[in-house]
This record gives sequence, C-alpha cells and structure tokens, in this order.
Amino acid sequence: MPNTGRLPEPQRSAGRPRSFDVKEVLDKAISVFTERGYQAASISELAAATGLTAGSIYKAFGDKRGMFLAAMARYKLLGNVRRDAGIAKAATGRGRVRALLDYYAENSHGESGIRGCLIIGAAVELALFDEDAASKVSAHQQHTFQLIETSIREGRADGSIGKHIDPDQSARAMFCFMQGLRIAGKTGQDRDAVMAAADAAMKILD
Repeated sequence: MPNTGRLPEPQRSAGRPRSFDVKEVLDKAISVFTERGYQAASISELAAATGLTAGSIYKAFGDKRGMFLAAMARYKLLGNVRRDAGIAKAATGRGRVRALLDYYAENSHGESGIRGCLIIGAAVELALFDEDAASKVSAHQQHTFQLIETSIREGRADGSIGKHIDPDQSARAMFCFMQGLRIAGKTGQDRDAVMAAADAAMKILD
C-alpha cells in the first residue's frame, strides 16, 4: 500500500480555523483506542485524553468511528516510518526479514506489548461489520505480507536465503508469527522470551 505521508483531514466548517494540533490529538486518541479497544473507548474518555470537548470531537471527526479511522491512519504512518528505517539498514534479504521481525518483537513486550496493536484490534472488532475499516486493515496486512515475501525473494537472489525456501509459504508462516507476537504481547511478555522466539522463527528460512 503506497505511503503518501498524509492523514485524512478532520471535518470543519468553512473558514473556521482549527484550534488544536490534529497529530497531537490523534496520538492521544491512539493510546485510548489501543488500551481500551474501539468498542470500549468512550467519547468521554477520548475527550479527557485529548483535551477536546465531546462537541469538538464530533465537529472535527464526525463521530467516534471517524476519529478511530483517522487515528488508525496516523498509527500506520508512524509505524511504517519506524519499520522502514530498520529495513533500510539491512544489507541482505534475510537481514530485511529479520528487521521486520525485530520491529514486531520489540513492540510485543513491556508497555507497548500490553497496549497492543491498533490494526489487529481493528481487525478483531470492526472488520466483520465495517467495510471501510476491513478494507484498510486488509490493505495494511497485505502490504506487510508483500514486504516479507519480497525480502525472502531478495534473500534467495543474494544468497542469504537458500533456494530451497518457498517464498510464499515461508512469508505466510512468518506473517502469522509476527501477528501472533503482537497478540501474545497483550498478556505481558518478557523481552528475552520474545526475542528468543524471534530467533526460533528465523529458522523458517534455514
């Protein structure tokens, strides 16, 4: 999925200046949605966290769903920047797979792990009955899978991954493992245990 670096614009009346920083508000909303989930997060909780009134939230984003979709777009944007920075440092296809795995592993322990993944949360809570949210989640997940598969193919080409490794099957196994790490992180995982699991997962490519 192309990363345009742009966020959905909140709704506002023509000629009315925005009186708050959208990015700062969405960053605070992300914390509420990841910790509470979409369904449990209330407008009053979002208002308290962001410093906005309930009326301002409705005027800016339409409703809770609109705020959630805007928060999800920002969450993906920030995550993609951090993820891609790690990938860019890797010299081989295998190294890029490891960088992706490390990105997920480092977010699957401690406070970040317990807070959870907003995208996975959206997949669980919204994807079954919200077509727009389901489409956004699917596009993000497909992009992640393609990054893994492309890196494996590059590893086969540069010799860091054996020719006997099937790119599609291995990428699907690695993708499922990465998603599982984020879910397991909600239970409070120790970093050493998470990184040991990541080391074991890399054996898929041996």
